[in-house]
Amino acid sequence: MAVQDESRMAIEGHETVFVNTFTNGTLSPNRPMLGPVRDGGHILVNTTPGCWGPMITPAIRGGHEVTQPVAVTDADVGDGIAIRIKDISITSVATASGVDQWMDGRFLGDPYVAGQCPECGTLYPETEIKGIGQDAIRCVKCGADATPFTFVNAYTVGFDDNRSVGVTLNQDAAEKIARDAHRYAALPENSAQNPILTFAPHDLVGLVTRLRPFMGQIGTTPSADMPDSHNAGDFGSFLVGAPHEYALSAEEVQQHKTDGHMDIDAVRAGAILICPVKVSGGGVYLGDMHALQGDGEIAGHTCDVSGTVTLQVHVLKDLGIDGPIIFPVEGDLPFLARPLSSEERERAHAVARSWGMEELEETAPISFVGTGPDLNSATDNGLQRAAEVLAMTVPEVRNRATITGAIEIGRHPGVVQVTFRAPLDRLESAGLLSFARDQYGIG
Repeated sequence: MAVQDESRMAIEGHETVFVNTFTNGTLSPNRPMLGPVRDGGHILVNTTPGCWGPMITPAIRGGHEVTQPVAVTDADVGDGIAIRIKDISITSVATASGVDQWMDGRFLGDPYVAGQCPECGTLYPETEIKGIGQDAIRCVKCGADATPFTFVNAYTVGFDDNRSVGVTLNQDAAEKIARDAHRYAALPENSAQNPILTFAPHDLVGLVTRLRPFMGQIGTTPSADMPDSHNAGDFGSFLVGAPHEYALSAEEVQQHKTDGHMDIDAVRAGAILICPVKVSGGGVYLGDMHALQGDGEIAGHTCDVSGTVTLQVHVLKDLGIDGPIIFPVEGDLPFLARPLSSEERERAHAVARSWGMEELEETAPISFVGTGPDLNSATDNGLQRAAEVLAMTVPEVRNRATITGAIEIGRHPGVVQVTFRAPLDRLESAGLLSFARDQYGIG
């Protein structure tokens, strides 16, 4: 009977898949996935901090440390997977971040991907922590200072018990945390990263910030081996002509990436994210939880934390999208993109009737993610994706985004949201209307 149950689960999928294992920073269509989770089932995750910890751990090959992907039953290439983000909770007690500088001689072409010991020349060297501070990351083989990155200006942040505010700490507090960095970072037991709290930065002191966590990385597995942080059009451009083993052509990057590395602060609890399926099973993964971030992530990095995440997944057959679509929480929408109130519609009807018109277009908000080497190309990418999904011309999308939406920067240099109110009949034709109705109570 137990064997029969296991066989049935392999076909139908599990109701809930628990995830606490991670990749070495590389996403691959050829590696085993967890699950499968059933269509409509849930994924529960204990995830690690993103950028800085993996960036100072050269054995991790992607700049982040994301979860082992989960297969979704009946998700085939060309489908979409809708991810309802049910909950995101911070478990770290503190974090550290700041503006980075690349350390010459400690990487092969790309410090996010191919760390190299400056003395013994070992590629992807194993490291250990010796003391605290920016020279604490040492090559196990020869003892050299081996971190590919250090800070230019940086800070340590301590959180309140409710994870609602943070305060940047002074040197004494930062160094106390650094000496027990794994505990303060609340690293999951299977994490391999060196916690960035070890560096004890304290250039900003006494600054108060608000916390509102979201996922910097969440999406589906690309269809070629790719460093996790490079699964986007901006960082992905670093792979073109690269000297390391993950080099791809520009055409291959565009073909295989799924843009799971967005750093868009609207990808938070309550949002609905729809992702392309480019490998069988989809391979849903996540990581790089941010405690907070201003649009653009202009420092290059923000407050990365450990945390727990609950997702619900749904398969959308033959959706045929190339990149992510977001139905943000209503409060995150640009002013012009928010659903019209009944009073606004009444006023609009009065205007229309005064000009001999009876019908008004019925619309709902939608946000298309665009990525590219720079913000102009990312915007073009988002506009083109919106036009293709909604069967519009790019000029029409440009007009709609101008008068009923906005172009928002997710990450500088090359991730944007193209957000606007789209006609309900176009959303219905694209198979997306039910999500707009669920999210915004329309119709």
